[in-house]
Amino acid sequence: MRLSPSLPVLCLLSLGFAPGAPGGAWAACGGDFGGFVAGLRDEAVRRGHDAGAARTFLAGVRQDPAVIRADRAQGVFQRDFIDFSRRLISQSRLDNGRQNAARYDAVFDKIERTYGVSRGVLLAFWALETDFGAVQGDFNTLNALVTLAHDCRRPELFRPQVFSALTLYERGDFDPARTTGAWAGEIGQVQMLPADILENGVDGDGDGHVLLKTSAPDALMSAAKMLKGLGWRANEPWLQEIVIPANLDWAETGLDHGKRVSDWARLGVRARNGSLGPGNLSASVLLPMGRNGPAFLAYPNFRVYFEWNQSLVYVTTAAYLATRFEGAPIFDPRAPEPGLSGPEMKSLQQKLAQRGHDVGGIDGILGEKTREAVQTEQIRLGLPADSWPTRALLDRL
Repeated sequence: MRLSPSLPVLCLLSLGFAPGAPGGAWAACGGDFGGFVAGLRDEAVRRGHDAGAARTFLAGVRQDPAVIRADRAQGVFQRDFIDFSRRLISQSRLDNGRQNAARYDAVFDKIERTYGVSRGVLLAFWALETDFGAVQGDFNTLNALVTLAHDCRRPELFRPQVFSALTLYERGDFDPARTTGAWAGEIGQVQMLPADILENGVDGDGDGHVLLKTSAPDALMSAAKMLKGLGWRANEPWLQEIVIPANLDWAETGLDHGKRVSDWARLGVRARNGSLGPGNLSASVLLPMGRNGPAFLAYPNFRVYFEWNQSLVYVTTAAYLATRFEGAPIFDPRAPEPGLSGPEMKSLQQKLAQRGHDVGGIDGILGEKTREAVQTEQIRLGLPADSWPTRALLDRL
């Protein structure tokens, strides 16, 4: 799995230039790889880096075709929430999480005091990203970043990361030959990109360095600082399983609709376990597999997950796993209607796009834009507007 604000489902096509770099533009992506690397060296110097450091840093960089293959193959996000979460959440992973919670109890206490981020939230990210540091990826990070910067799909995201990695190198916290991680350039036990490490890195163990690969305190405290910077609100819930009445207005569900918790309660929404959050909080009813599947109340903190990762199925799983670490029971799957296959989802997205909807790309992934378009068409066709695409909807379109 991957951790970054923008990676899983965005398909941004660069024209080769983008604002923000010294001189007003980035160099063109693509072309001869050696010439592209030379352009990176020149830009590094313009950005104020030492010429010798830049030359040494980039001396051994190589293009990695495996990175491009990994970037193009992200079918895991086509799974539905029940399948995805069951594959990723095992009893062993829950047990390991609780053992790590006890092992780093003092670190989590400090995090909760300093950043207001619950330990369950961090344990879930730590578990899903690297299985508590056990699987951090073996791609050469510099090769991955430069390969993706050279590729013309998202150079505006990856080119700046090369210079952030250079800054880490100059600080002694990055080895061009030996630093490894995920295929998309994330590093360490919670998988952070170099720019995020520069901005949010915390020396949690007091050794004078921020080493997210080898130090769990560094990784956990850095992740907490990042979440707080992204808008995490202390002492507030993020996701809660609910029981919904059969007569709920489905058109009011979804992350683009919100009400106060007290208003949802008046409509018959109740917590499956315990009580709902504070009545004055805004919240949305999230039905990841429609009105007949699992049901959750998503609080403001849930939206912060999308700053970390753009996949709805991933963030819902991460948020739900966090509640499990906090004591919540296994969710009730109920009996959702069968969803669409990958090819059927692409066909649906094509039909929605033809009707003028922005679905965020024809990728076969049920993201939030596709869900919003589905709900709009369900309303138009007089179908239950629960944002869950079915074959009946596909046939009607």
